[in-house]
Amino acid sequence: MTSHQTPQTMKPATAAKKLGVYLEATPAEFQEGVVSRSEFNALQAEPPAWLEELRRNGPHPRPVVAAKLGVSISGLARGGVTEPLTTEQIDALKNEMPEWLSAERATQADVRKETVRIKERNAERAAKADKAGS
Repeated sequence: MTSHQTPQTMKPATAAKKLGVYLEATPAEFQEGVVSRSEFNALQAEPPAWLEELRRNGPHPRPVVAAKLGVSISGLARGGVTEPLTTEQIDALKNEMPEWLSAERATQADVRKETVRIKERNAERAAKADKAGS
């Protein structure tokens, strides 16, 4: 008895998320089909022109916008940014540096510092526990 393995596939929304692009901006054939693992790997290894263009100029999905602005996705929402933005719009926001963006960047910096502090504290505790156990 032979088993037939079906190729792994993913929905276009999942593939777009993993590729870091806004699904609605992708070509219709990408949005309407399913993406196999081999097709996905090919898109990553040798991105077609449309994918390179989306990555370069957008519109970008919220996680990409947040990363480019140095804020959290929640920070975007608090700042009133709910739609995908192009690279040009992101650059304009960085240049304008509205008060909400400055505040959210400061918040994000504090979060990163706290994460590092907790990681170091846990490492120290683990080292002490190892020392006590030996």
